[in-house]
Amino acid sequence: MERYIGLDAHRDSCTVAVIGPSGKRLKSFVVETNGSALVEAIRCISGRRHICLEEGTQSAWLHEILSPHAEEVVVVVPEKRRGTKSDKRDAWTPAEELRTGAIVTRVYRAPTHLAALKNAVRGHLMAVRDVVRAKNRLKAIWRSRGIHSTAGVYEAETRGRWIRRLPKAYRPLAEGLGQQLDVLEPLRDQAERSLLEEAKTHPTVRMISTAPGMGRIRSAQVVAVVATPHRFRTRQQFWRYCGLAIVTRSSADWVYVNGQRERRDVWQTRGLTRKRNPLLKQVFKGAATTVITQLADHPLHEDYLRMIDSGIKPNLARITLARRLSAIVLSMWKHQEVYDPSRHRVVDDQQ
Repeated sequence: MERYIGLDAHRDSCTVAVIGPSGKRLKSFVVETNGSALVEAIRCISGRRHICLEEGTQSAWLHEILSPHAEEVVVVVPEKRRGTKSDKRDAWTPAEELRTGAIVTRVYRAPTHLAALKNAVRGHLMAVRDVVRAKNRLKAIWRSRGIHSTAGVYEAETRGRWIRRLPKAYRPLAEGLGQQLDVLEPLRDQAERSLLEEAKTHPTVRMISTAPGMGRIRSAQVVAVVATPHRFRTRQQFWRYCGLAIVTRSSADWVYVNGQRERRDVWQTRGLTRKRNPLLKQVFKGAATTVITQLADHPLHEDYLRMIDSGIKPNLARITLARRLSAIVLSMWKHQEVYDPSRHRVVDDQQ
């Protein structure tokens, strides 16, 4: 007998709701957020267990400990809901959606052997963002006083000269933010070294890094997020996941002319999809920028120049190049082969 279980997890407690195959609500109860207690509670539910929970801080851990005790454990991105809210409602809803097949977005959980790489990527990303945030805050002090500053404000050796140009009321803040930056930059460098060391243990990272503009860090980020290329049957599916797919809209597609039904050309482009993985979009757009600015002799750079000469705007040409790079990486990964520039195909801009 099938049992559909919804789980609403919090720091101290988890609310569990169980629904039968007919949609009847069988029972609900509260369990302490404790691994052994949760496993025991799930094992006490008879039948074939199908568990559904929302993406959150604890979802990866819950997926890991509950998967051996259920037919499936589904992690979902919850849709925005209005109206009354409670722990029980948040448990009944995913259980019912799992039973009826109404889940819109499922979250893929990478195998545990990639945990170290994923955490190294996560730590590096947070360290880089903290440094960028600290630099922006620091430089904004001079900008707020109408002083055009240079990168010298980031260096401890030259920062004092810039601080003396500020009014006395602003100097303590600049000194404090400068000290914060001096602490964060070594931490960022350490996070980068840790990521590169972990990336060396993954042959796939070395293979993908041979693609133009990728490098070890970007390749490690792709492997940590995607885990396996076979999640995507086509490059169009991969583009959508990366946020590089074009979104179109249409309405009133059919009209009658002289008694005959004709299809109208009413498709409207709305830009790139917003439902994406932001890190992958950043990776492939960054790789495209590297090809444009640093690889002047590469065939992909020549394609970019042809697109510009044909009248395509630079930002749209860069997106096209990012799409090509993502397709190249997906193909390399699926076929387990390094990048071969001799197989490059010239793009016909008129197509």
